[in-house]
Amino acid sequence: MAITLDDPVETVLGASKKADKITKGLGLRTVGDLLRHFPRRYLNTGSLSAIDSLHEGDLLTVVGEVTRSDLRDYRDRRTGRMAHRVEVIVRTDGPSLRLTFFAKRRHLAEWQQRRLSPGTKGIFIGKASSFRGEWQLTNPQVTVFGHVEAGGPAGDGEAEMVVQELTDLFPIYPLTAGVETFDLQRAIHFARGVVDLGPDPIPESLRTSYDVLDLATAYDWIHAPADWDQVRAAQRRFRFEEALTLQLVLGRRRRALDQLGARARTGGEGDLLARFDAALPFTLTDGQRSVGEEIERDLARPHPMNRLLQGEVGSGKTLVALRAMLRVVDSGGQAALLAPTEVLAQQHYRSISAMLSPINGGSLAGGGLFGDGTGVELLTGSMTKTQRAGPLSRLATGEAGIVIGTHALLQDTVEFDDLGLVVVDEQHRFGVEQRAALTDKAGTPPHVLVMTATPIPRTVAMTVFGDLEVSTLRELPAGRAPIQTTLVPLAERPSWEERVWQRVREEVERGHQAYVVAPRISSQVDEQGLAEAAVDIDENGVTVQYPEVKANVEDMLVELTLGPLSGLRVAPLHGRLTPETKDATMRSFAAGEIDVLVATTVIEVGVDVPNATVMVLLDADRFGVSQLHQLRGRIGRGGLPGLCLLVTRAEATTPALARLQAVAETTDGFRLSQVDLELRREGDILGARQAGYQSSLQNLRVLRDERTIVEARAAATALLDVDLDLRTAPLLAKTVIELEYSETAEFLERS
Repeated sequence: MAITLDDPVETVLGASKKADKITKGLGLRTVGDLLRHFPRRYLNTGSLSAIDSLHEGDLLTVVGEVTRSDLRDYRDRRTGRMAHRVEVIVRTDGPSLRLTFFAKRRHLAEWQQRRLSPGTKGIFIGKASSFRGEWQLTNPQVTVFGHVEAGGPAGDGEAEMVVQELTDLFPIYPLTAGVETFDLQRAIHFARGVVDLGPDPIPESLRTSYDVLDLATAYDWIHAPADWDQVRAAQRRFRFEEALTLQLVLGRRRRALDQLGARARTGGEGDLLARFDAALPFTLTDGQRSVGEEIERDLARPHPMNRLLQGEVGSGKTLVALRAMLRVVDSGGQAALLAPTEVLAQQHYRSISAMLSPINGGSLAGGGLFGDGTGVELLTGSMTKTQRAGPLSRLATGEAGIVIGTHALLQDTVEFDDLGLVVVDEQHRFGVEQRAALTDKAGTPPHVLVMTATPIPRTVAMTVFGDLEVSTLRELPAGRAPIQTTLVPLAERPSWEERVWQRVREEVERGHQAYVVAPRISSQVDEQGLAEAAVDIDENGVTVQYPEVKANVEDMLVELTLGPLSGLRVAPLHGRLTPETKDATMRSFAAGEIDVLVATTVIEVGVDVPNATVMVLLDADRFGVSQLHQLRGRIGRGGLPGLCLLVTRAEATTPALARLQAVAETTDGFRLSQVDLELRREGDILGARQAGYQSSLQNLRVLRDERTIVEARAAATALLDVDLDLRTAPLLAKTVIELEYSETAEFLERS
């Protein structure tokens, strides 16, 4: 009976401890999983490996040349018997390495010495360690180039299998504890020889049109390439296949959503938007006007809008969103603005009420602002049952046209009369499920507008994959002064810490105010939203471990008021304070009654204090690019130059420091969205997870593979136009349907 890609991986690995480590440690369940465990890089076997620097414990895989091989006899202290070792010196394009091989029998030691005679080249794998000033590889593994010397230990026929397939490029695989590169090579080599791949999932017509390899050739070239051209061709095959599958899922879901239809919101007989525009004390920018027209065209279609509105902090996104909400209210519908925090929800409520006051006789009260069906409501989790009763009733009856709120809007008790538009602000604080819970409250699919100042990885990925239409406000915000961002690397420059607090005091003495931001509320309590940004992954997919986060609001408040900022008016702000306390603190800070606000990320968005000119971000490596950019946007808002200090104890070679350096080098949010992708990878394209380090993309990278993705989108569109059910591509259909019904794809059409 033939072995297929769907068979358990044990059918080619057998039952052994090594097989168990491969299946459990690497998550490889089927033969197909094993064959799709691709090399992470390749060694050029034609030249000695360049080694720039060595660190204790580094796992090395190098091409080297034996320059010395000595056989020494010694007495085993444990058994008292004679034993033997072969000491080998290997030359690289860098430091030489000492390798020691032990043998109980002399003929095996002599075989090892002949095998590793001077001039022999091969691949040497082991863990680097230093002994008496000399680098060595412990527990070394070796594959020599050329003929395998007869007389070796039993089982070395397996090594010969690897040598027979050795080409100019040697594959290096992602590993797990107890599994070596040679183990995977042997297993994959054997699997390729016995598996029946069956029909190719990609139809031949598509492979020809888009210059894509057939499956069998692609597997051969990815695992045993003769040259780099074969590597690139094989990688293109698998990237195109993944992109095509995702595009087919997205395309089918979008078409299904269009079939459901949405209520067109053309403005009807309402005049709120016209009156609002007429009362504006300024002229809309060209960008605001053109984006507004794009949104109005979307709202007028009988299909749901799914649009991303991106623009720098202060570029007028809220104004654009409010005009869209008024268009829906003019049409007889309702609009909901979903904010990530109570601070921001309250800020939006105040600012939107203030913007609407000229057409409401100056009133800022909610509930029936402009007559029946057009009231503005605020709904947050901290409101009492009595406080919520009125807004809930007015939303259900249609008396309220606009509601601004937090996660409280997602609760089952919230009902709408006719929800026509959902605006999600700073969507990186919401998962797909949370947005879906709100859109589910509409009788028909509502129009969706997502606002963000820095697109996060998932947003950018979905954009490139065509799931969101994009509107961009590129004008620099009016009245914004330049912000200088300086990295403060305390691991290298511990003396700089004193200067940080001197700069804060200097700004306060000039009559300005400051933010000090910490990742945690206390030593035991995280602020909500931090975890998504606190993880980096190395090239092997392993989580990078950083020192424990020390900076927290409660400890810093005491330390600063008794130390470097004594005598200044310092106050805390974080998510565990009561809403009344948070609101009172923000009002005091805005009024200039507080000099320094020691806060968590609750100030990330929606806080506007023009007199604040300096921000100190403690343990800044614990924040993602998007959060850092948003936090930095709190200063420099009043025409005064801003100073942002990124304080970190991260070591120089860590991904975290690279992330901070990127933020320090630019204030361009659109450039930073690309940096975020490059450093943290894409979010889960088909699923609910939001953090970049949990990417569901196996072979694709949105920035690198944009051309392939665009081609795959064209191929998917053309295929769906003539064959929506994919009857002409049954294997593709099988994969697509599995994705559509999988748990991770459940929320795709609502995202």
